Amino acid sequence: MANLNYISQNNEVEIFLAAANNRLPVLLKGPTGCGKTRFVQYMAEQLERPLYTIACHDDLSATDLVGRHLIDGSGTYWQDGPLTRAVREGAICYLDEVVEARKDTTVVLHPLSDHRRELPLERTGELIQAHPNFMLVMSYNPGYQNAMKGLKPSTRQRFVSLSFDYPQTDHEIVILCQETGIEKQTASLLISLAQDLRRLQEHDLEEAPSTRLLVYCAIMIKSGVDPKQACYSCLAEPLSDDAETLKTISRIIDNYF
Repeated sequence: MANLNYISQNNEVEIFLAAANNRLPVLLKGPTGCGKTRFVQYMAEQLERPLYTIACHDDLSATDLVGRHLIDGSGTYWQDGPLTRAVREGAICYLDEVVEARKDTTVVLHPLSDHRRELPLERTGELIQAHPNFMLVMSYNPGYQNAMKGLKPSTRQRFVSLSFDYPQTDHEIVILCQETGIEKQTASLLISLAQDLRRLQEHDLEEAPSTRLLVYCAIMIKSGVDPKQACYSCLAEPLSDDAETLKTISRIIDNYF
């Protein structure tokens, strides 16, 4: 795993380390692309623990996490899923956007997220006691919560929780410069543009431009793409399909480039 840079926003590093040292699960809350996954990768490096990252989706089931029986030429055999491997090996298991997964997944996670720290494998009859270094980490975007895709309070209360947001202006400028090598002046313009677009989220935009999108945009500019065209392709088009909203975004981009 490559050494990652990470700029702390508050005290999230200290809280995460304390949770890890006390074998407590952690829940990360914040908008898409604000750095939650990067933070977990960074903390896995700091703790020197393997990391299993699971991108949750509508079809992800408990079986996908725990494992299943498979068949080959010699017969039937059991194959551990990523959660089970992490429990056995003492790794960090990170469930990204956990509310996207099927509801039966949280049932599997409950005995791992309290004092028991155990994983029952119903299909094999095995009860696995978690390795001392095992850590369960989940993330989700509260802005997308609704009646069908919310995280139950009974689940949230099993976790130490950290709230994330887009980085402070000075930090976000440093991030763009470090990640892409872009000039500070251009990075500052991109951040100011993003802040104007983020204010649109209260009106026309379903989702605000993320730090991830700004990094993509800066990479394109650094590689020689016209800044205005890079902003259209990396900021305007990914944010909306609505023609009127795109026109509004384009006018804002024109003010900067």
